[in-house]
Amino acid sequence: MRTIRIAAALILRGDGETLLVRKRGAVAFMQPGGKIEPGESPVSALVRELDEEIGLRVAAEQLRPLGHFEAAAANEPDHIVSADVFVLHIGDTAVTRAAEIEEIRWISPADPGGIVMAELTEHRILPAYRRMLAGA
Repeated sequence: MRTIRIAAALILRGDGETLLVRKRGAVAFMQPGGKIEPGESPVSALVRELDEEIGLRVAAEQLRPLGHFEAAAANEPDHIVSADVFVLHIGDTAVTRAAEIEEIRWISPADPGGIVMAELTEHRILPAYRRMLAGA
């Protein structure tokens, strides 16, 4: 299996809901973010990807580390994603889909409903965030 290094954001708005995106041609929803380019730090990659994917301009200082997670890649068979994930509070700032993003959806991190999610989102990122909220 090959590994893909990515940076992703658990974006939270004022009501506590988190943003998930679905890329064009994909079924699963996931956090916005993307591949880290050679010579790029996870934070700078994430700042770039958020601007490209959802028109969100953020400063590196706004990103808080959630953790490093690995899971099967949602859109690339026989690949593992190795993700540096950051929490970003945006209040009521608007986001819009751009680039390869087909759909955006706000969900409750505690009760995401019946949507199809990437393994990284469903089994790593959301549980880690719920543990963080619980103080564990």
